[in-house]
Amino acid sequence: MFTCTATIDPAFTIAPVPPRLFGSFVEHMGRCVYGGVYEPGHPEADVDGLRLDVIKLTRELGVSTVRYPGGNFVSGYRWEDGVGPRADRPATLDLAWRSVEPNTFGLNEFMAWARQTDIEPIMAVNLGTRGVQDACNLLEYANFPGGTHYSDLRIAHGVREPHRIKTWCLGNEMDGPWQIGQKTGTEYGRLAAETGKAMRRIDPTIELVACGSSNVRMPTFGTWEAQVLDEAYDVVDYISLHAYFEQHGDDRVGFLASAQVMDSFIEGVVATCDHIAAKRRSPRKVNLAFDEWNLWYENRFTGQDEPEWARAPRLIEDEYTVEDAVVLGNLLMSLLRHSDRVTIACLAQLVNVIAPIRTEPDTGAWRQTIFHPFALTARHAVGEVLRVEPVSPLLHSTTLGDVAAVDVTATRNPETGETTIFAVNRDERQPATLRLRMAGEEHEVVEHVLLGGQDLLATNSKAAPRRVEPRSSTHHQVEPTGLSAQLPPVSWSMIRTAPRAVAAP
Repeated sequence: MFTCTATIDPAFTIAPVPPRLFGSFVEHMGRCVYGGVYEPGHPEADVDGLRLDVIKLTRELGVSTVRYPGGNFVSGYRWEDGVGPRADRPATLDLAWRSVEPNTFGLNEFMAWARQTDIEPIMAVNLGTRGVQDACNLLEYANFPGGTHYSDLRIAHGVREPHRIKTWCLGNEMDGPWQIGQKTGTEYGRLAAETGKAMRRIDPTIELVACGSSNVRMPTFGTWEAQVLDEAYDVVDYISLHAYFEQHGDDRVGFLASAQVMDSFIEGVVATCDHIAAKRRSPRKVNLAFDEWNLWYENRFTGQDEPEWARAPRLIEDEYTVEDAVVLGNLLMSLLRHSDRVTIACLAQLVNVIAPIRTEPDTGAWRQTIFHPFALTARHAVGEVLRVEPVSPLLHSTTLGDVAAVDVTATRNPETGETTIFAVNRDERQPATLRLRMAGEEHEVVEHVLLGGQDLLATNSKAAPRRVEPRSSTHHQVEPTGLSAQLPPVSWSMIRTAPRAVAAP
């Protein structure tokens, strides 16, 4: 066993917890939409075909916002094909995922699902095969009250009130060679700036997200962000980040420390944004939308060019382990501690496709292991993110070098004084004693739940949907200098503390 410490002082804050940090992503890919959120005829579906069991779990997960409809899918999407009477909608080819798209679920169905699920929508526009005019048409259809061609078309389709979608993504991963309509940074930046400028003429209240580099491994990473922002800095509010994590080779420590990679990624993009601001002498601050992130065993994926054409094929339906849940909980901690700049984040995706929720046509929906740290963090990370600098021994990773054995992040609810500590022990063999030095009022632990520490390869499945769930821990105590808690090897913990009641004299 080893010991580490973390000092927590409510006077040292990073930022309020952004409500949209706990977002997700629904793309027309695999069985995310068809057989996921939408499955007419399923026993759990309502009269509109929306699966109520998925809606219930989405609410339990704590999802605040959902990005739609892609993803790679959006770069070849004709939104008009997905509105109006279903009998008149054409089946089309989705070139991104070699799928046949029936278009029986589109913008209005998504918005009905969003209202029923109580989430805020984020809409993406096609800047791959389309451009300025199409984005304006879609915005007019979605947000304009009436009296124009596209707003009246929405009304004719049975939706009288405008959708009032606030946040719009200007395309998706436009630097990727896999993308329909790939562009250079300057080409895309000019298109994004002109599209955003025109869209704001229709609705000046919207927020706009520019595409950052599709991943940190791209040879143009960094340069791409700078080129895009050189063109679009005065128009956009956010630049996007995308990252997926998996173990490489036998470097388990590096996988467990994936949050350190996320930290560096975020800080690099922040530096680029602020460099462009300084270069332009601009008082504006562009924030970050980490609108695709998750664990993905990409080395098992054969690629989008291999599958036969099919409707809603099974694509990347990864089954997650306890160890994966530990890593995902740590990634959420990274997002929290960068909440001064990362104010939107979307776990990709919501259902079936590398997702926390799984479904099958002959049973109800169930929670994957990664569901639990997300739900607990979304529920209990309330108020302000605190600045925490843990002191921990180091572990060696063959890909990352030395990394901290224990990572700690904390939030505090100023209304109740309750502090929630999120901690991960990355050591594979040794438990850790985490000593918490709590400034101000004396605190007591009111709840300590954890994932990990045992059976790290366990999963939830159709046959055993509740095999893995968070478990309560009593391994914490009051010490003269604060509190301490035991962290088992390879584990993620949520420790809720509250000011200790003082008995009246």
